[in-house]
Amino acid sequence: MGNTTFNQLKDLLKKRILIIDGAMGTMIQRYKPTEETYRGERFKDWHRDLKGFNDLFVMTQPDMIRDIHKAYLEAGADIIETNTFGSTSIAMEDFGMQDLAYEMNVAAARLAKEACAEYNAKTPNKPRFVAGSIGPLNRSLSLSPDVNDPGYRSVTWDQVVASYTEQVRGLIDGGADIILLETVFDTLNCKAGIFAIDEYCRVNKIQIPIMISGTIVDMSGRTLSGQTTEAFWISISHTKNLISVGLNCALGVAQMRPFIEELSKHASCFTSLYPNAGLPNAFGGYDETPSQMAEVMEDYIQNSFVNIIGGCCGTTPDHIKLMVEAAEHKEPRTPAEPLPFLRLSGLEPVVVRENANFMNIGERTNVTGSRKFARLIVNGNYEEALSVARDQVDGGAQVLDINMDEGMLDSEEVMAKFINLMAAEPDIAKLPFMVDSSKWSVIEAGLKCCQGKSVVNSISMKEGEEAFKNMARRVLQYGAAVVVMAFDEQGQADNYERRIQICAKAYKILTEEVGFPPQDIIFDPNILTVATGIEEHNNYAVDYIKATKWIKENLPLAKVSGGVSNVSFSFRGNDTVREAIHSAFLYHAIKAGMDMGIVNAGQLEIYEEIPKELLEKVEDVLLNRRPDSTERLVDFAETIKQKGKAEVVAEEWRNGTVQDRLTHALVR
Repeated sequence: MGNTTFNQLKDLLKKRILIIDGAMGTMIQRYKPTEETYRGERFKDWHRDLKGFNDLFVMTQPDMIRDIHKAYLEAGADIIETNTFGSTSIAMEDFGMQDLAYEMNVAAARLAKEACAEYNAKTPNKPRFVAGSIGPLNRSLSLSPDVNDPGYRSVTWDQVVASYTEQVRGLIDGGADIILLETVFDTLNCKAGIFAIDEYCRVNKIQIPIMISGTIVDMSGRTLSGQTTEAFWISISHTKNLISVGLNCALGVAQMRPFIEELSKHASCFTSLYPNAGLPNAFGGYDETPSQMAEVMEDYIQNSFVNIIGGCCGTTPDHIKLMVEAAEHKEPRTPAEPLPFLRLSGLEPVVVRENANFMNIGERTNVTGSRKFARLIVNGNYEEALSVARDQVDGGAQVLDINMDEGMLDSEEVMAKFINLMAAEPDIAKLPFMVDSSKWSVIEAGLKCCQGKSVVNSISMKEGEEAFKNMARRVLQYGAAVVVMAFDEQGQADNYERRIQICAKAYKILTEEVGFPPQDIIFDPNILTVATGIEEHNNYAVDYIKATKWIKENLPLAKVSGGVSNVSFSFRGNDTVREAIHSAFLYHAIKAGMDMGIVNAGQLEIYEEIPKELLEKVEDVLLNRRPDSTERLVDFAETIKQKGKAEVVAEEWRNGTVQDRLTHALVR
């Protein structure tokens, strides 16, 4: 299967608004089905009740489903959804029918395809398409079903991927032209679906257009799992062959306005909208008339919010017929062309724009960098460990680095558990996560729990170019950005020339061979320890700063990061000196173009407030300005008492003018 359908759809959507069909359940209820109707002949002796399992009709009452498809085609729909919203093995377990998932999807796709073929034969100049409907599942990867255990999940990523893969196989074998992931209430479930489609297509060397439609559950503008509209878009924007992103269900057409407007501003693909026929009434019905829905849709078309429109719960062929009329001869929306910024997301978006402030990556949720955090995790004290993450957020971190590389831990299991626990804390989960490990299996375990667009820390060419490319492709499938260490088979880059050579080679491989977006590449040119007493180490900070400047000037859109605390390891135990080193180092590295760094955001000294004598000696070391700089700083460090320093700084700013005190508070 080539990409012919994708290009055909793209050409059509540039010319006109396309119409997707309306509700299936509403139409089925017109037949007043009984338990016997659901069972049909084949399942008349089934051991469980089947009433309510509407997908089953593709096998027991195919004529009914075919007639419903035809009613929507007659009304003028361009895209017909298969009756497979709940046809995954996971959802079908409720009826004991999980072994029939593949067969059901094939049957459903064939029914829709036959109906479309009949109408395509009548009017060949108006092609109709079958969208294989994949619902959101009846279980969540981001939410715990147990209020007493927020880290618990009733299903795993691998189980969801396997279930979705089976459904995708059935839909494609049955003839679906498009795969539609719809009514997304949990973006992590959706990402597992995207992963399943991508992997199935890769293995079978085929391509198929993908439509994604999320559900905003109320006027807060968030999905059930807590994401804002923009964060949702960022999280799924990596999808290959993505023809459209949109919203459906939950709300009526009028309530959708702020959210479809927001999505239309950001989406670089086409947009879709198929809402309910108003909000449900006291009896669970939907009262919005075809003319009421069509009128609001016409306004959205005029405002260039949409490319595909249709209906969800409560809508009928009459609704679709008037939408066809509302869309006729109207100009379609032109997809947005967002600037190539690094875009990350947790529950909320984080966008690294040009000339953005330095991004603090919280370092304390790292068992290798924080003795306190390591002790809490090893002892299973996750509640207090979460407070460490919360402190990082309060201290100004914009991304949280999570590392569980400790010999006494099952790192894969602990990584997944801690991220699942953080996902249950909105004040923490609003931030993107940086999944940090030296083991690929631990990184994957973390990525399988992140519903937002996270950052992988890190990959390198340490094991050769092929292994590097394979990891990079996998990172793309998970929809993450990536930190690339300046490391190859010859070892870690520890001078300027090696740093820029490795980074240039990695950039070329990622952008030209793997297809990685350059704005999602973050180089770590190795912040190494200075003031060790070893002469070869004296230029480490200078070389990092020079390499940073070179990367920003020669590798377009790439970012630069690093573990800032590494530079001051020689002064472990003297936080006053370490904080001064970190602040001075960042002052110079940021001027050279450093975009972000792993730091303890709550313990950074303000550069202008570092005492002059300390600053001079620190900068002598960092900038390698004199041969005796290390000895001078070591001697001076012995004279500094942390308590005295803290009191002096406190007094200085409190004794200033009102303007000085306000300035200090704002900077802090």
